[in-house]
Amino acid sequence: MSAGFEVSRAGLRRLLAAGAVALLASGCLSRSPATTGSIDARAQAAPDRRDLDRLGARHNANPGDVGTAIAYANALRRTEQTAQAAAVLQQAALRNPKNPTVLAAYGKTLAEAGRYGEAAEVLQNAHSPANPDWRVLSAQGTVADQMGDHAQAQRFYEAALKIVPGEPTILSNLGLSYALAKRLGEAERVLRQAAADPRADARVRQNLALVLGLAGRPAEAEEVMRRDLGGEEAARNAAALRAFVSQPNAWQAIRSAEKRRPGTEASLSAGAARR
Repeated sequence: MSAGFEVSRAGLRRLLAAGAVALLASGCLSRSPATTGSIDARAQAAPDRRDLDRLGARHNANPGDVGTAIAYANALRRTEQTAQAAAVLQQAALRNPKNPTVLAAYGKTLAEAGRYGEAAEVLQNAHSPANPDWRVLSAQGTVADQMGDHAQAQRFYEAALKIVPGEPTILSNLGLSYALAKRLGEAERVLRQAAADPRADARVRQNLALVLGLAGRPAEAEEVMRRDLGGEEAARNAAALRAFVSQPNAWQAIRSAEKRRPGTEASLSAGAARR
């Protein structure tokens, strides 16, 4: 395999990692597949470390403060210390077993850590049928998708959409769920609706590009990618997507990678696919 193809595969992994799982936090996760260089990551690393030290000290001084615990866990997640973030939120949940904000944060972090069964149980208790939270419903959907229950995932997304009709992040997750179930026509329809919304970000459009590629329409996928990527990188990603889809085991690779993903980013991955 050539070095050039490896570069495009790396870009494709970023593309395919932009789906439902990154949307777990509904904006709390700061990673974006729209930028592919390392400059932004380096610029953010120092503030994140400073935040981590500051919040860690505050949390140690007052471990019972819910706001500080959640903020500290978020800082740990931003520095890819997901297991530590889950441990912080576990203690917060033990102290506050009926606090929906804590349970939602804990459940989403468990999902990011790949602990999907635990995440499903915690998220189930993070809201009630009488007072449903669309963000939690969407998170439950992404967990169900990760566990291979796409029909259940789609029911969660549809319930969330009843609360916030047309919300592009949920539509994007629903589209990816359809794609995982090989319902590409429905996936494209839903993702086009999501991408047409002014609130949609690059991740939504990249998910649409993914589905177009899986449907065997790489030229259309490249056109969508050009909205957020440079022409050269969009072309490389489209070529990598075409090569990936042409593999006889492409769908198996998608499913395998979906199961392996620790959950920080919403998705199909090139070794497979699913922010």
